[in-house]
Amino acid sequence: MSTTIDLNVSPLGRVEGDLDVRVTIADGVVSDAWTRAMMFRGFETILRGKDMRAGVIMTPRICGICGGSHLYKAAYALDTAFASHVPPNATLVRNIAQAVETLQSIPRYFYALFAIDLVNPVYAKAPSYDEVVRRFSAFTGTSYQRGVVLSQEPVEVYAIFGGQWPHSSFMIPGGIMGAPTLADVTRATAVIDHWRASWLEEQWLGCPVDRWLANKTWDDVMTWLDEDPAHRDSDCGLFIRHALDIGLDTYGGGYGNYLATGTYFEPALYENPTIEGRSAALITRAGVYADGVHYEFDQARVSEDVAHSFYRGPDAVHPWDGTQDATDPAAGRDQGKYSFGKAPRYDVPGAGRLPLEAGPLARRVIAGQPRTAPHQDYDPLIADVLAVKGPSVFVRQLARMHEAASYYRLVTSWLAALDLGESFYSEPVDPTSARGYGATEAARGALQDWVVIEDGKIANYNVITPSGWNISPRDKDAVPGPMERAFIGAPIRDPDDPVELGHVARSFDSCIVCQVHAYDGRTGRELSSFVVNSMV
Repeated sequence: MSTTIDLNVSPLGRVEGDLDVRVTIADGVVSDAWTRAMMFRGFETILRGKDMRAGVIMTPRICGICGGSHLYKAAYALDTAFASHVPPNATLVRNIAQAVETLQSIPRYFYALFAIDLVNPVYAKAPSYDEVVRRFSAFTGTSYQRGVVLSQEPVEVYAIFGGQWPHSSFMIPGGIMGAPTLADVTRATAVIDHWRASWLEEQWLGCPVDRWLANKTWDDVMTWLDEDPAHRDSDCGLFIRHALDIGLDTYGGGYGNYLATGTYFEPALYENPTIEGRSAALITRAGVYADGVHYEFDQARVSEDVAHSFYRGPDAVHPWDGTQDATDPAAGRDQGKYSFGKAPRYDVPGAGRLPLEAGPLARRVIAGQPRTAPHQDYDPLIADVLAVKGPSVFVRQLARMHEAASYYRLVTSWLAALDLGESFYSEPVDPTSARGYGATEAARGALQDWVVIEDGKIANYNVITPSGWNISPRDKDAVPGPMERAFIGAPIRDPDDPVELGHVARSFDSCIVCQVHAYDGRTGRELSSFVVNSMV
């Protein structure tokens, strides 16, 4: 069985293009899976030898829907290398831009990529099916149309500050290009408030943002659902009811181990960005959660493995030292290689190098830790949902949608904090040789840059994207990547239309085309070739 899912979202670095996911089905359940990213782009190779500032020009072009996230982490990578001074105003604008890009992605992704699978005829007997079809059908659904159209409003705010979206390069070492005016801030506030009123509250939540954010546990969500017909009948309420009816809370969980590099800085704590001082200045925190234990995140513990990737080189290499010495796939297959995706791993203290899931669920797990400083984000809701329900397609998706309310509140606070009488830029001194590290949380998860500067030029550049973590192939120890693991255990009702594979893949929101080959575990026979809920 061969399935092509055209996600048509944001091409991300070396894993842009066709992602083949081969799964083995035994007795109607996925028993093994292999993700295969089959396109090589080589942005890191292109950057070598370029001007040291090239990262803020080139990396936003990696992606068409989260290019601002690429700019954000590239700017901070250079700030740490340049030993820049970044005025608080510049940090606030960077925060705003990063957050509104994520806000546009949330409804666009939900309606255009995820929810259209919910209308599959296999769910026709679900109590909420007719209403789901009316609202969530591709193009014709009432909520689909409105949600996708209104998703453009948050990035209007990005364009006000950044000049354009996507592919802006207005963040530079030392701050941002240009100072906004009072008219800019007023317009941005009006735009984001209209989005809140017309989509977030009226359509998605059916209640004020503050009411939703008062939910701290899974029991609170269930109380909220039955508290008011407007809650139950909102798109959020409909999604929760339908997802539970069709069992999206029963599979797709993966390892339950997570990585978040954090994003958004408290301006006064990161005026002089350093790698060592990064975590303490973060609002939305960095961290690792593995086998039920929380750990501090340390970029020095990140490595990439190429044992099953179409590259030459040693295994477990830190990104500052990584290369992109690609090999011919035909030759690589003879060595057991099957993907152009590398295998990022994190050296968890006492547990070794583990595959970790990145994304909104990871962020919310880290946010569930008690805060240790007043500026830090503390949000226990999704951590409690995870503890009660366990990891699944549903919990991963609920985490993504929950961030719409959380990030809206942050954006409005940052807009109000701008001081238009103060500076937005401080000119740095160019280094001759340096190393830099920058990271953020794109809509899809942890996004990181490592840059090595020698003789005033880029000697090495390495980008690890959220999909790089999530669609990782096996490593040298044959340990599957996070998405490979998440497919295992998924029930397949109809091998000729395995919508369940689509749910799992889409819950990660991988920024690639996802082609799935399914084989009968007993006979090895390829079952069929088809498209799962294609939008074309």
